[in-house]
Amino acid sequence: MQTLRPEPLTPGGFALFGDVLDATGDFRLINDGLCRRHHDRARLDFGDGRPGISIFHAEPRALPYHFDLIERHPEGSQAFLPMAAHPFLVIVSPDPQAVPRAFLTNGSQGINLHRGTWHGVLTPLQSPGIFAVVDRIGSTPNLEEYRYTQPWTVLAP
Repeated sequence: MQTLRPEPLTPGGFALFGDVLDATGDFRLINDGLCRRHHDRARLDFGDGRPGISIFHAEPRALPYHFDLIERHPEGSQAFLPMAAHPFLVIVSPDPQAVPRAFLTNGSQGINLHRGTWHGVLTPLQSPGIFAVVDRIGSTPNLEEYRYTQPWTVLAP
């Protein structure tokens, strides 16, 4: 059995794959000093398409979690912003032949996957699995999938 243990999601650990979206670090005060703006947190990339915001409602999964499918979007980045404060699992890989990595968000983080990053499907760990997704809308195909010959299992941390 091929197994992974999820790592905590940190900007340094996730940098190869994308951006961590959270309200930490530098900010500036706006709205009469009542709001902290953590400015320009993601490298959005829509190629020749346009940005779109969609709402995804995914079924929750449980650990241990088994998967054999990863995918990528060669034409643009893809950001996942949870609409409920629950941790979710993020699976990424530099390429299909590499050992994938699993990250566990802390419940107040979103992610932005860089263009072309191989990743698992949206994996909330509790209901409701509702996310705002910011990604490329365009007329050309923007999805490639890869199935592992042997499934992977993500164990509890």
